[in-house]
Amino acid sequence: MIKINDSANIASYHSILQSLFSSALTGNTHMAADTGLQIAVIGLGSMGVGMARSLMRAGHVVRGYDVSETAIAALVNAGGIGSTKPAEAATSAAIVVVVVVNAAQTEAVLFGEGGVVPIMPAGGVIISCATMAPDAARAFAIRCAQRNVLYLDAPMSGGAARAGTGELTFMASGTPEAFIAARPALDAMAGKVYELGDEAGIGASFKIVNQLLAGVHIAAACEAITFAAKLGLDIAKVYEVITASAGNSWMFENRVPHILDGNYSPKSAVNIFTKDLGIVSDIGRAETFPLPIATSALQLFLMTAAAGMGRDDDASPARLIAEITGIELPARKDS
Repeated sequence: MIKINDSANIASYHSILQSLFSSALTGNTHMAADTGLQIAVIGLGSMGVGMARSLMRAGHVVRGYDVSETAIAALVNAGGIGSTKPAEAATSAAIVVVVVVNAAQTEAVLFGEGGVVPIMPAGGVIISCATMAPDAARAFAIRCAQRNVLYLDAPMSGGAARAGTGELTFMASGTPEAFIAARPALDAMAGKVYELGDEAGIGASFKIVNQLLAGVHIAAACEAITFAAKLGLDIAKVYEVITASAGNSWMFENRVPHILDGNYSPKSAVNIFTKDLGIVSDIGRAETFPLPIATSALQLFLMTAAAGMGRDDDASPARLIAEITGIELPARKDS
């Protein structure tokens, strides 16, 4: 496995990476600037495509893959290069950023048919961004290491808007070598990078705590705004008052406008939180740790998904509560 001493010059290492991977780009009209690298982004949803745009803005060449042809077309329209499978996107890439939904999809991208790890050279780095159980992240890191590929456990937070402006927060853990190799991409995509430990799984654990809070706060926001509607209040005015008061949360401030606008086109779907709070619940059970509030939020998301809204915006629990209680919310405008 490639090792880099603590005293190694990071800029020199990146220069070596550029030399290793630039030969395959000779003659490509999308050649990166002298300081740029070829970077693959696998998963071009609302987060992935924003991250790809940030990478291109920083001067990197981005090849991308997604199961959706529409998503690939959006990348191409933004100046990236589309691919028909993950391995094609990762060919000659110094860095592969994996922005899929869960551990199963991550495993398929890394090690499945047409996966990226078998074709990556020694010293290449995977930046794994999906929310997953810590054990899964550790297992992927071990399998990558067996092929001399670096693995950075790097789930992120911040939403699609910050993905597009390069201001995400990354909760990352991995070897020093993985951090060094991933730094050019992280610098382009992140407002903050928390280096949380030298082994995979730590970043995943931090993200799970974040998702516990995020899910609970969204559920509480949906409950609060529908409760206000039941009381006959002007919910737009409720939003104005609460966002200036102690009861506010980032999720209340971010998600309630979706309800006010009647726009449930998903930036983050209900099913994301059935998955993430499900992971929280599984870990709590394994650790014999009670999670009564998170479990209540999980049940609300599960009921919303069961009502046919699993792929809709994660503010949709408000719609479910409104249907159950007979209140009216602003008419849906995205359907």
